[in-house]
Amino acid sequence: MDVFDAVASRYSCRAFLPTPVPEQTVRDILERAARAPSGGNLQPWRVHVLVGKKLEWLKALVRARPDLLPRGEGAEYDIYPRNLKEPYETRRRQVGAALYQSIGVPREDRAGRYRQYARNFEFFGAPVGLLLSIDRSMGPPQWSDLGGYIQTVMLLARAHGLHSCGMEAWTHWHKTFYSLLDIPPEYMLFCGLALGFADESAAINSWRAPRAPLEAFASFTGFES
Repeated sequence: MDVFDAVASRYSCRAFLPTPVPEQTVRDILERAARAPSGGNLQPWRVHVLVGKKLEWLKALVRARPDLLPRGEGAEYDIYPRNLKEPYETRRRQVGAALYQSIGVPREDRAGRYRQYARNFEFFGAPVGLLLSIDRSMGPPQWSDLGGYIQTVMLLARAHGLHSCGMEAWTHWHKTFYSLLDIPPEYMLFCGLALGFADESAAINSWRAPRAPLEAFASFTGFES
């Protein structure tokens, strides 16, 4: 698969098959992704890979406390800016509506929405769960580098025929993550990432988030006509 196909076919997969992913495949993806751009070559990313019993243990700890949904233990950072302005608020609402429409959950069905939201903490059934952290001393440029690393992981996953889904919602269970894996206090959990083979028959994987046209976010100056 070339890079054009990888970019075009990547989407946030929210239903996975239980098919195992070989350890060597995961290692290959993470190692190659380290070629992502890194200012000053700081390489600020840190990755914990969970499979099998350890992954099930983490999911069970969260599953046992449904009364804390959706806020969990409280987020360590704001996933979205407060008082999100336009056009960003409309885009967020539209993509949320498309997601829930695909599985037949109306907006007024709060319980149904919470059940689907809780699937984040099941890694949507993926056999591999990644949890990505960054040193708390790092600033916005290094967070940008971490994002570049994550995107590279996602594209390399496509090269292996795999799909993925990034989940910033995991910040709401950071305390559980830190205690389970004995994470040094200087690290902050940024997101989880589900990795595996997509269940192509699942309705929730049947839609795609729209993107704004080029003219909405880019301008071109100095080219000869």
